[in-house]
Amino acid sequence: MTAHTPSTEPFRDPQLPFAKRIDDLLSRLTPEEKTAFLHQFAPAVERLGVAAFRTGQEALHGVAWMGPATVFPQAVGLGATWNPELVRRVGDAVSREIRAMRAKDDRVGLNVWSPTVNLLRHPLWGRNEEGYSEDPKLTSAIATAYTHGLRGEHPTYWRTAPVLKHWLAHNNETDRSTTSSSVRPRVLHEYDLRAFRDTVEAGAVAGVMPAYNLVNGRPNHVSPYLAEHLRTWTEEELLVCSDAGAPSNLVDSEHYFDTHEEATAAALVAGVDSFTDHGTDSSQIIGRVRGALERGLLTEADLDTAVRRQLSVRFRLGEFDPSYDPHDATGEFDTPAHRALAQEAAEQAIVLLKNDGVLPLAPDTRIAVVGLLADECKLDWYSGTLIHRSTPLEGLYERFGAERVEFAEGVDRVRLKTSTGAFLHVPAAEGAAEEVRGAEGALDPALLRGRTDLPVLTTDATGTELALADWGEGVLTLRAPDGRYLSVADDGCLRASADQPGGWFVQETFRLEPHGNGHLLKHLGTGRHVCVSADGVKVADEDPEVFELVVAERGEEAVARAAAAADVVVVVAGNDPYINGRETEDRTTLRLPGQQERLLRAARAANPATVLALVAAYPYAVDPAELPAVLWTAHGGQAAGTALARVLAGDVSPAGRLPQTWYADDADLPGLLDYDVIGARQTYLYFEGTPLFPFGHGLSYASFAYGDLTARVEDEAVRVSFSVTNTGDVTADEVAQLYARAVDASVPRPRRELLDHRRVTLAPGETAELGFEVPLTAFAFWDVAQDRWRVEPGGHELLAGASSEDVRLRTTVQLDGEPTLPRAVLATGLAAAGFDEQRGIAIVDRTKVSGDAVTPAGPEPGELVYHACDFGRGVSQVTVEVAGEGTVELGLDGGPALAVLSPAAPTSGSYDYVSLSASIAAAGVHDVRLKLRGPLRLAHVGFSG
Repeated sequence: MTAHTPSTEPFRDPQLPFAKRIDDLLSRLTPEEKTAFLHQFAPAVERLGVAAFRTGQEALHGVAWMGPATVFPQAVGLGATWNPELVRRVGDAVSREIRAMRAKDDRVGLNVWSPTVNLLRHPLWGRNEEGYSEDPKLTSAIATAYTHGLRGEHPTYWRTAPVLKHWLAHNNETDRSTTSSSVRPRVLHEYDLRAFRDTVEAGAVAGVMPAYNLVNGRPNHVSPYLAEHLRTWTEEELLVCSDAGAPSNLVDSEHYFDTHEEATAAALVAGVDSFTDHGTDSSQIIGRVRGALERGLLTEADLDTAVRRQLSVRFRLGEFDPSYDPHDATGEFDTPAHRALAQEAAEQAIVLLKNDGVLPLAPDTRIAVVGLLADECKLDWYSGTLIHRSTPLEGLYERFGAERVEFAEGVDRVRLKTSTGAFLHVPAAEGAAEEVRGAEGALDPALLRGRTDLPVLTTDATGTELALADWGEGVLTLRAPDGRYLSVADDGCLRASADQPGGWFVQETFRLEPHGNGHLLKHLGTGRHVCVSADGVKVADEDPEVFELVVAERGEEAVARAAAAADVVVVVAGNDPYINGRETEDRTTLRLPGQQERLLRAARAANPATVLALVAAYPYAVDPAELPAVLWTAHGGQAAGTALARVLAGDVSPAGRLPQTWYADDADLPGLLDYDVIGARQTYLYFEGTPLFPFGHGLSYASFAYGDLTARVEDEAVRVSFSVTNTGDVTADEVAQLYARAVDASVPRPRRELLDHRRVTLAPGETAELGFEVPLTAFAFWDVAQDRWRVEPGGHELLAGASSEDVRLRTTVQLDGEPTLPRAVLATGLAAAGFDEQRGIAIVDRTKVSGDAVTPAGPEPGELVYHACDFGRGVSQVTVEVAGEGTVELGLDGGPALAVLSPAAPTSGSYDYVSLSASIAAAGVHDVRLKLRGPLRLAHVGFSG
């Protein structure tokens, strides 16, 4: 960079407020320079001495994508700790490693795209591993802690600048860039916005990232909620960074705009400040912004607004004050403290789901550890590269001694026989270097390619025995004896080359497809079948090989042998984070994969003392009836195996708690795209069935007694206190949870709702007095009739206990609140989306800029109910605002239709509304019922006369 000598430029004066310095620097930038700043990779401005800058550094549970770093438990595991102070320390460690890594590699960014605060509404969501909880309160508590750790403690300069993901109502990977989440006002305010709002208001958030999906028919990247809600929650400038490729999706996949110039302008005006699109190539975005300026869709003032927000983050990061930046010399990386913290986090994340007394294990126990994950330390898409590694097998060896631990992985040992009688053969890789995927770091690891320096598979008379693992739905991996997985590189050749399955496009998975008397072997990454040619084994579109699967040993046989010789069996089951449930791919079932169910049955049949340890990114529906103990942990990072062994041995009493409901069956789940948690009775807040394990559940090796519950209502809060006593024989943590329930609510309210919690460590016999100050606003709900928050008068039950269902104490407080009033429909009419009940309705965009409308979700009529509408002394006319074609039928209470309104002809477009009126006679207070037929959009209903 050209040397720059600071003079009297105000933007370099650390004595001036950031706002004045930003204004000065902004005034010195040309329109072309401002335009270039709008891309993720903002170039340097050498004439001003301003360095290049990029938004985005993944750091969900450690520094990701940039090579070796400390790997902490997955986010859902951090959520399971229910320990904000621990998570704050994790965030602090991650931010220090980011600074240390950046000092050696300027590709490492300080604008951190973490944490993910999407609520874990549906357990089949492929990205369940990235969120903290299904509950807004717990999610915001953990996210707030992590962002404070990432930000650092200095009052002025931030160590890193966290960006929350993914705004908004984003819980499906299936068609994620084209599906619309229909979110009614109560769900919007009480559920989806809450986790974002509470975290932003806590003061350590630098921005948000909009999600790929649409909400109420409008893409999140042009959401009016960015201005209407997000930017009202803080006085800080917030930087909104687009998700990768999402700006182009506005035209290419969503077809929401006709041109990229219109789309880019709309996103910028809505509040997107940095465009992540086309990788490092900024020319496309720059061209679109220029085109929008030329067409009058944008002004330079619009550019100034976005660039100011980016500069605000850069100033807070100390970029322009290197001598004052307290974080510039941060060098902590892979320190003993960070390693200890990774182990502590992994221990605290373990949840004991069931224990009939088999745990903890005695020191002299003979253990069989079996299962596909028994000797694995799995990473996910947002992990760094492991420096240290501990598998369950290694942890048990270390804790109990290798002589007392037997291992059986449970894979099927197979050979693949070709139609000529030869077998697939893995040639020896003489002198091949050991390589770990991603160890060198990459700005975009999706661009990493498979190895081509290893020999291609061939065939011979004896072949190579392969380890076959079925991860569910027939998705297989095949591993060579040297531990490398069969994979396909860009040249289409099959090699044993991968240390683990992984990558954006996984190249290590296959499916055996029945064909005649054998099977075709389909490579799922390319969609092609494996064939055998003179120059080796490869994938191709023609001449697929028909293989006979020759099984040397079934996994169940090895598991049964090991189990029978042990005192206790530990079956380690779960998922590979790259297969059947991940970003871009939702799960299809709660069930364990068939092969793992067979291994579990084999172990249990051989030895009733079988412990199931689920290591998974999401819940499973397992039958615990015949199992004496069940544990769950998310993929626990580098210390996962050590942590599990210490819990099994009783060195640590487990105290993780479930951050989401574990359902007993797929039939308990709503549709993946049903975002109405109230109407569909989703999550512990509304679910009326019997869960397999409830939200907040988790057992201990100790026992705890609760007592002395008191509650006192004050002007702005309710003060609650109770005691918790360790009545057991070991020191242990308890997670005391406080819930509320509206007693006689006028609208459907949660069965119970988390108000607060506390994780405390208690020695045997020790008592802790816990106090909570609950703001009265925590008892409010979103009143659709008044379009605002309201605390309802009357009884509110307070429940204290060890889970959402294990309630030990309860009392009721009386709150004054505001009375329930009927809807003043003569004054305001009815906003169509402000319904109380619906069936078969989708909320859609009233215009491309703002507002909501409703429409039938499918070919069947949709129905809407608006309770307690006050028509006063009487009305004589109803007026509806509609677009499209179809009919609106209006009735009162359960009576017949009083009016049927329909456009004489279809309107010219979805946003071209017309007003239709009809005569009606109504007086007093009634429920209004509407039935919509056809592709009709209804925006508003008014009454007069």
